This record gives sequence, C-alpha cells and structure tokens, in this order.
Amino acid sequence: MATIPIVVKHQGTKYDVEVDPDSTGEVFKFQLYSLTGVEPERQKIVIKGGQLKNDTPMTKFDFKPGQSIMMLGTPGKDGKEALVRPKEQVKFVEDMTEAEAAQQEGAIPAGLTNLGNTCYLNSTLQALRAIPELQAALVKYEPQESTPPSLLPQLDLTKQLRDLYRYMSETQNAFTPHTFLAALRTAFPQFAERSRTGPGFAQQDAEEAWSQIVTQLRQKLRVTEAPGSAAESFIDKYMAGEFASELECDEPAAKEAGEQPVTSKEAFLKINCHIDANTNHLRDGIANGLSEKLEKRSELLDRDAAYTKTSKISRLPKYLTVHFVRFFWKRETQKKAKIMRKVTFPHELDMVEFCDEKLKAMLVPVRDKVREVRKDEEDIERARKRRKRNGAGEDAGDAAGSKGNKKDSKKDDGKKPSTSADGDVEMTETYKTDAEIDAERDAALLAAKKELHALIDPELAKDDGANLSGLYELRGVVTHQGASADSGHYTAYVKKAAPVDAKTGKRKEEDGKWWWFNDDKVSEVTSDKIETLAGGGESHSALILLYRAIPLPSADGTLE
Repeated sequence: MATIPIVVKHQGTKYDVEVDPDSTGEVFKFQLYSLTGVEPERQKIVIKGGQLKNDTPMTKFDFKPGQSIMMLGTPGKDGKEALVRPKEQVKFVEDMTEAEAAQQEGAIPAGLTNLGNTCYLNSTLQALRAIPELQAALVKYEPQESTPPSLLPQLDLTKQLRDLYRYMSETQNAFTPHTFLAALRTAFPQFAERSRTGPGFAQQDAEEAWSQIVTQLRQKLRVTEAPGSAAESFIDKYMAGEFASELECDEPAAKEAGEQPVTSKEAFLKINCHIDANTNHLRDGIANGLSEKLEKRSELLDRDAAYTKTSKISRLPKYLTVHFVRFFWKRETQKKAKIMRKVTFPHELDMVEFCDEKLKAMLVPVRDKVREVRKDEEDIERARKRRKRNGAGEDAGDAAGSKGNKKDSKKDDGKKPSTSADGDVEMTETYKTDAEIDAERDAALLAAKKELHALIDPELAKDDGANLSGLYELRGVVTHQGASADSGHYTAYVKKAAPVDAKTGKRKEEDGKWWWFNDDKVSEVTSDKIETLAGGGESHSALILLYRAIPLPSADGTLE
C-alpha cells in the first residue's frame, strides 16, 4: 500500500511525514523521534480516531493526504538533544580481541579438548560452569598460605578451577584443561587409572568426578555475605541440602521391648534417583531414594535386625543436584553395567512433597502464589497478543469487543441509571478503554507480587542460599551414551542464560535454547532435544541434572 503524506506539528514546527498504512504506531513514533528528538515513550499524539499505541495499526486512523496532527512532548535529559554521540567509540567484532569477542552477548562458549577418555570431566566442568554464583566466588578465591606449604599452588584444585573458567571466558575456541586434569589426578588417583584395553587412561564416571570436585570446593571455597561477617562454605550455602531422618526397627519384638525411633539431621550434596522396574519418572526414583532398608544391631534384641530409614528434606538449596543411579556392579562381567530404563524428568521440578512438615508449611503458600502470579501474567500477555492479532486494539473486554466479558470491561462510574419521560429506566453501558483495563490488570498483578513476598517466612528469607518456593528450573544435564560406565561417551547440555538489557541492566526473557557441549564441539539446540535424554537404550541418557530455584518476581515486576 502506498504511503500517505501528512503534516505533524510540534512546538511550532511542521514536519512532513510519510505514513506507511501497513506499519504500526511504534514505527510511526520512531519516525517522529528521528525528526524531533523526542523519545517514543515521551510522545503524546493528538489524533482523531483513538489512542496511538505501539501495536496500533496505522490503517485504523484512515489518514488523508495533507492531514495535520499534533504531537506533544519534549526530549529527555532536561530538554537537551536526546540524540548524542556515544561516550565510548563503537567497536566492531572484527576489531575486538579474542577475550572481548568471547564475552559479547550470544557468543558461543568455549569447548574443552578431550585428552583421551576425559569426556566425563569435560561434561562435568561445563555443567558446573552453569552456576554464575560459583564463577563469581571463584574469581575472589585465593589459596590459603601455610607454613610449611601443605599443597603446591599448581595442585590446588579450586585454584585450577578458577583459572580454567577464566581462560574459558576469554576464548571461543576449545581449551585444553591440562593443568586442571593433572591437579584432579593428583588429588584423586582413581582418575589416573590406566586403560586395561589399550594405551592411555581409562574412562571414568562423571558423577564421581562431579562429587569429588564439589567436595573439594566445599572444603576450600568460602564466601562472605557482608564485610565483617563470618565466611561460610560456598557449597554449604548454595548446593547443600539437609535431611531430617528417622531410623526405626521393623521387627515388632523391638517395638514391644520399648525401642524408640532415632531421629537425625544430615547434609546432602545430591538427591539420588533410584531406578527399579516401577520407576518411570524422576519423582518415582526420588521417592525410592528417601526410603532405605538396612540391617544393624539392635541393643534391646541383642542381635542384628531389619530397619527402615525414612528421610524428609528440611532444607532445599538454591542449586539442586539430582543423580540418576544408573550404574551398578555386575559380577559376571566384573564391571559397572548400566540400567537402560527410560526415566522422564521435568523442566520444572516441584520438591515440596519430599519436605518435612515444617519446611512444607513455609513453602506451600509461596509456591501456590507463584503459580497464581504466573497464570495472571500469562492471561495478561495472552489478552495483549489477542488485541494485536485483531488489529483494532480490541479484545473481549474492550469497548467494541464482546459484551460477554462485562465483569472486567464494564465501567462503574457511580451514576444512577437515567429515566425516560414515561418513567422507564434507560439501559446504558459504558466500557473501559484498553489502557484502563491494562492499568487495572497491571495494578492487580503488582499487588499479587507484593503479597507473594509477604508470604515468605522470615526465617527462610534469612537463608539467601535456599529455595524459597520449592520449585526448580532445569539448567544443566550431564548425559552418558553406552552400556557401561567404563566405556561410552559423556556430553553436557546447559541452558542459555537470558541476555542483559544494556539500558536497564536487567535480564531479558530467555529464548529457551540450550548449548550442547560435546568436548571441543559446541552447538545450539532447542528444548525439544532435552526431552530425548530420558534414556531407554544405549543412546544419550541423563545421568546428572542441575536444577536452580526459580527466581521469584520482585514487587516491581523484575526477577530476583
């Protein structure tokens, strides 16, 4: 469709503007921005036919050639010219150093070179790197000096992890982790085992590497909340949960003799998903792992007896590690075999049902309110998209929309119905505008978010390394391909982090894509690929899941 020439008046100046009927109000506002210097959000367009919004189609106003309209508004920065020269010179990617290019938004992260059956380590390191708080804590880490030195600096695993992640952040090429691997094999000689079937080193279990690295970090890496406060273990704060367990004898004779259940508290660094013939979903495997049968000596019976240990979670960490117990020792072959059973797992995990009553009472109100806020946000977004699709800025609750949604759209102006000359009441209805409906919905949503934060238990709120809702989102997956822990191949999937808005400093919405780390090869995949990692054969199946507590919406609408 041909453009229509119109005249826009602003502060005594007339501007000739070509309006594209196929465009939207947002495009038109940017046209005026280029002419007047008034930012789109500061413009008020006086136009017959309705309010000009970003998503309003320009066809709505039926412009005539030569028609005049008026624009109100002044540029920001106290009326100074909004279009100013950038303070910093623009630098193109071609002119950047390798380190600068690697840190740009959307840059492909570095892979890791396989040094001979070291895919188990590469996948573990890539998944752990998905924890931004860990990277931030490592940057500040300095080895503790001792006299005489108890550990050479090059053998300090935490220092080597710090340096490794720094090097990886400065390149998009594959990095070779020689020094870290040497430190790992020195600290844990099992990873230096030679292959029995050929030259080089043997394949190892990624879960064992994960556990040993996390254990070392637990001992070495400490963080401080505020100046003057006591330092605490990073792992204990962000990755360690707590079980409240009860051990009870199964034999009636022990109960009759007066033996009481024994309760205890113990920390955990991972949740095991035990797989049996009835395990189809992650939830089933977690439930299996929280009930354990064992045999121990009963003092009252003066002999060994059967006991059941039942555990409930009394603290949920911000980052939860879930381990699929797929490997077991097979006597016939004298090696670890793999359970091939398909076990599905969710992108969002609800752990509330596995918590003890005290923690559950704290989490349930917050969890339920989070879901309510999410539904409200989805409803609002759906209504706005519907209006945009309709093209006239109207939905079921707008002035020209369906009258079946009068609950939201009907306006109560406080006036009584008027009467006609014959005494009958005249039936009139007034509907709210889009802007009024949006404002009411946004206000209600903001109030719900404030209510959400008021529901957080003060005791739980003090623990900033804990999960406040019981809900987790999947951030990383370590997979294994093959039939045995002594062979096969490991890879890692890490969800792409949301980019940061350069103007506001806040994170934008994520695109739902993932990075797939296959040693030195790094590629982008969609979330559909994650659905295929449930197992069911020798193809890639999830071995380790890394979940992060969902960020709660703050009272101003951003994510915390």
